[in-house]
Amino acid sequence: MYFRDRIEAGRLLGAELTGRGFVDPVVLGLPRGGVPVAAEVARALGAPLDVLVVRKVGAPFQPELAVGAVAEGVTALSEDLIVQLGIRRAEVEAVADAERGEVARRTAKFRRAAPRLDLRGRTAVIVDDGIATGATARAAAEVARKLGAARVVVAAPVSSLEARRVLRGVADEVVALDYPDPFMAVGCWYDDFRQTTDEEVVQLLVAAREDRREPAEAGSP
Repeated sequence: MYFRDRIEAGRLLGAELTGRGFVDPVVLGLPRGGVPVAAEVARALGAPLDVLVVRKVGAPFQPELAVGAVAEGVTALSEDLIVQLGIRRAEVEAVADAERGEVARRTAKFRRAAPRLDLRGRTAVIVDDGIATGATARAAAEVARKLGAARVVVAAPVSSLEARRVLRGVADEVVALDYPDPFMAVGCWYDDFRQTTDEEVVQLLVAAREDRREPAEAGSP
C-alpha cells in the first residue's frame, strides 16, 4: 500500500481508527514525521494532539540500525540485539547519551508551544509515519504507561511484521493499514517523504491547541 504523503496516510489511518471506542483518547505523534500523521488522526477522532519526544539509538557502525531508543525519562535498549551484534556497552551508552541531549533540546522547544497533556486514566494513541523495528514506538509506549495512560494503542500507516510482534508485548493494541513483507524502509511506501521540521511540528501543535482547550498536566511548564 502506497501513500501520496503523510497527510493522506493520516486521513486513512484516522478513518481506520474511528469507531473503535477509545476512552478519552489523546493522540501522541512521534516527532518529527509522525506528527503530521497524528494531526490527521486526532482530527478524525476528535481528540487532542500531543507529542512524545523519542529518539532512536543507532548501532555505532550503522546509525540507521536501531538497537534501542530514548525518550522523556525512559531508555529502552534491545539487549539481545546488542549482544548478537557484539557491540560494547560503552559504545551504546555513548550513542544513547547523545540522543538524550537531542530529546532534551526538542522537548524544551515543543513544550514551550504545547505543555504536556495529562495522560492519567486515558487512552494514549501513539502515532508514527511508519514502524520499521518497533524500538522507537516501544519506548514511546513505555513512556505513556509511566505517565499514567490506562490503555496504549500504537498506530501507523505501515509497519513491519517484526515490529508488530515486538509491540504486541508492550501495547494493548497495534494498528497498521499494511504490513508489507519484505518491509524495506518507511520512505519506500510514500511518494512524498520529505523531512518534517521542528517548526512544522510546533505549528501543528499550536493549531491543535487552538482548536481545543485541554488542561496541561499538573506541574508541566
